[in-house]
Amino acid sequence: MMQTLMVKLSPDNEQHIVLHETMRKFNEACNYIAEVAFSNRTANKVKLQKIVYYKVRRVFGLSAQLCIRAIAKVAEAYKRDKSIKPKFKDNGAIVYDQRILSWKGLNFVSIVTLNGRMKIPVRIGEYQKARMDRIRGQADLILRNGVFYLAVVIDAPEPTKYDPVGVLGVDLGIVNLAVDSDGEVHSGKKIDEVRSRMTKIKSKLQSVKTRSAKRHLKKLSGKERRFHRNINHCISKNIVTKAKDTGRAIAIENLKGIRSQITVRKAQRSRQHSWSFGQLRNFIEYKSALMGVPVVAVNPRGTSHICPKCGHNEKRNRPSRDRFKCVQCNFAGLSDYISAINIAERASVNTPIVSSDFFRHTLSPQLQAHTL
Repeated sequence: MMQTLMVKLSPDNEQHIVLHETMRKFNEACNYIAEVAFSNRTANKVKLQKIVYYKVRRVFGLSAQLCIRAIAKVAEAYKRDKSIKPKFKDNGAIVYDQRILSWKGLNFVSIVTLNGRMKIPVRIGEYQKARMDRIRGQADLILRNGVFYLAVVIDAPEPTKYDPVGVLGVDLGIVNLAVDSDGEVHSGKKIDEVRSRMTKIKSKLQSVKTRSAKRHLKKLSGKERRFHRNINHCISKNIVTKAKDTGRAIAIENLKGIRSQITVRKAQRSRQHSWSFGQLRNFIEYKSALMGVPVVAVNPRGTSHICPKCGHNEKRNRPSRDRFKCVQCNFAGLSDYISAINIAERASVNTPIVSSDFFRHTLSPQLQAHTL
């Protein structure tokens, strides 16, 4: 598996200015190349190079290999959608390969700029040090909040997946971000509280329009997203570790296209569209691959109103968002937990059907409060 490792650069003031100017010129060149690619309707790197190579080097002052990387970046962007012309921001990433970037031990990196090669100090921790010998391929120079980083691609070895004994089902949601078939609930309450607080603060600052308000808004930029990302990392690690320790596979829902399939009231739209179920699923999948845990994606249709005891399938089985009660056998429990059980059973025909006593003896006190 290929992973991205973020390495922080520590350039002095002069180096920082040169790096910033190199980044600006590189993306100016990309916009010019994109204009040529769009007018000629070609995403072929060889054809583009024949047309723009010498002019890009002369006008924008890029080195030979930086010019080649700019052409490749435009070609890849244009291939994704040939109906529109790609546009690149001044602070867009620069793609470096082994010809124009080399590591000088663990403390310095040598990269090509408009002023030739520069040896720039790097700041790495123990986590990065342990993985620096796995660097493969290219690295992207990124500018975030005035700080330069190298997004380095490393090769992470994948262990052979074991033969699972049983399945851990995981139901993804908004009120409860994840509920597994063991009854553990990962609530979305903290996410909702942070989102509500940040929305109120931003709305108030935007109405003020003073310089200090704008500085405060800039400082808050991305804070909610980072908090949500950290929560998803913690949840995914908990789920994968539990499956690994018990020798089970993980079954998750295939929710692709879910946003276009459901409608909500206007007041709920912000909450729905900030639901990062895709990120949580990606985290579960890549952490599972690193630990050798098998992952199965199943169709979620009907999992919230199928009775795991008698198999009766009817929407009336779920009278409310949190409650499940089978209209045929009166089997009851927390709806998200029932969904997780059904997801686990759908992933493997060998998963045993649980009895009603299972809910009483294995549920946490939080879940037992919801059981009828």
